[in-house]
Amino acid sequence: MEITRRRLFECDTLQIGWFAARPVSDACGDVERQSLNAVVLPFSGVFSKHDSPGRHVVGTPSHAVFIAADTPYRISFPGGIGDRALTLRFDDALAPEQLDACGRSERAALASHGLLPANAMMLRNLLWAQLEKGEADDFAIEALGLDLLNASLKSMRTESLPVRRSALARRTRALERVKEAVAIAPADKWNIAKLAKVASLSPFHLCHVFRQMVGTSIYDYVLHERLAYALDAVLDGGDDLTAIALDAGFASHSHFTARFRRFFGCTPIALRRLATTRQIAELRKIMTAPRIDLHY
Repeated sequence: MEITRRRLFECDTLQIGWFAARPVSDACGDVERQSLNAVVLPFSGVFSKHDSPGRHVVGTPSHAVFIAADTPYRISFPGGIGDRALTLRFDDALAPEQLDACGRSERAALASHGLLPANAMMLRNLLWAQLEKGEADDFAIEALGLDLLNASLKSMRTESLPVRRSALARRTRALERVKEAVAIAPADKWNIAKLAKVASLSPFHLCHVFRQMVGTSIYDYVLHERLAYALDAVLDGGDDLTAIALDAGFASHSHFTARFRRFFGCTPIALRRLATTRQIAELRKIMTAPRIDLHY
């Protein structure tokens, strides 16, 4: 059997890899164990994960398959087709709330795979495209990876747990601490781990709760704050655009210009050329309103 494994990305919270197999038969392979939890997301082909004699789950491009750390399993490839897949590897500390919902003793047997919704499939392909092109920064890749992990694990859960009022209050306080930290220093080199410490939540839980309560990913929120921070400098027209980009936390002038155009519909230099006093006032009003009126 020809097997290719590549590590595409690694940070404190997550490892993202690429796996491809070209088998010569459909026979089961040797017993394996993973040192970390893993979610396998096939792009093409098919494989079966055998937890014990007579019990297995099938992974296809419509599925996410969970492999618990330190749990023995075997892999086979029905029809000898093989497969290509992304792998998301993480430890229990990343997502204790999600993993403990089913109970560790049950999760490998009862929550070992899930049928992905359409948005999760698109997110999987978007993440792969970003990794393949090497266009996104590490923070963006980490946030995309955790969003995809969240969608994958959510597809495996059999029930949702109600949120108590006390838990809601704690989550609200945690998110307010994150917002405050980002507002104070939007240009800091934020990542999920640093913001999770601010919130006193696990990285996975922070991403999940943030999207659920704020309505956007934490990466997009930080990006929004950075663009808002840069808008005044762009409109004032005094500083060089490269200096503004770096001061706002963007990696380069080109990265800043692309994000700015996508968000505002025009480039920073075009905005400087075309803006009138009235338009500047309207733009400042538009950018200020979401920051003041952001509701859960």
